[in-house]
Amino acid sequence: MSKHTLEYGTTETDRNTNRRDATNSSASELSCEDLVVSYPGGEPVLDGESIVAQRGAVTALVGPNGSGKSTLLKGLANQLSPDAGSVVLDGQDVQSLGTKELARKLGLLSQENVSPESITVEELVYHGRYPHRGFFESVDDEDECAVQDAISLAGVGHLRDREVSSLSGGQRQLVWIAMVLAQDTDVLLLDEPTTFLDLHHQLEVMEIVRTLREDREITVVLVLHDIEQAARYADYVVALKDGEIQARGAPGTVITEELLAEVFGIEAEVERTDRGPRVTPIRAHHGSVDAE
Repeated sequence: MSKHTLEYGTTETDRNTNRRDATNSSASELSCEDLVVSYPGGEPVLDGESIVAQRGAVTALVGPNGSGKSTLLKGLANQLSPDAGSVVLDGQDVQSLGTKELARKLGLLSQENVSPESITVEELVYHGRYPHRGFFESVDDEDECAVQDAISLAGVGHLRDREVSSLSGGQRQLVWIAMVLAQDTDVLLLDEPTTFLDLHHQLEVMEIVRTLREDREITVVLVLHDIEQAARYADYVVALKDGEIQARGAPGTVITEELLAEVFGIEAEVERTDRGPRVTPIRAHHGSVDAE
């Protein structure tokens, strides 16, 4: 086992996690154990880390730039092959799954998304159905239902006939989310889904995450830069620094003034509220956190 153990606390911000754990027995579980991940030719970014993304819950990965959040997400998604350790989805090592088989179980929204020229919103969302069809198979009723449901959940029905290239950044992000929702997977990984979005679109994205947690029994792991979004919407928070997990647990347990100083290099006040910890930054501790 990794040197970092799983310790989940229980506070008023758990949002009835115990109830969901009891009812979401059919949801999927994604975990990694002693995971070592590096980029070609480089030193390990993660060196022996272990986490469990609880069934039907939202797990937020937080930390400063360069802390290993996105690398961990790519490792979980099998976008980066591990140098050592394993990633397991419902008892199966993801390395043993074919590309389409994994894509039927796990969806990933990365930071780098480029759409084909002149493609409409609805056409792009249909691309999310590729794991469910053979090369020569046409769209069927199941595909149609999945696409329309994804468009509805993402709130982009009024944009379905627009070209993706004509949309604003926030609108495009919602469309990409609709595409990954159309994969109809039990596990969804989102890499910084709210970064560079205005406040309105950030809230729209996070409300989709809330719906997936509360109504769809989807296991969600997402990278967030906004610590208060993690506090409000996540069931579990995993804080990383320099490729190592520093803390994990319920938001009320993890998000403390001490952690913000040690991991993010800031002095801050943390107030407990019904919607989770409220963070008021005061000042940066200069030199304590290196920028990317």
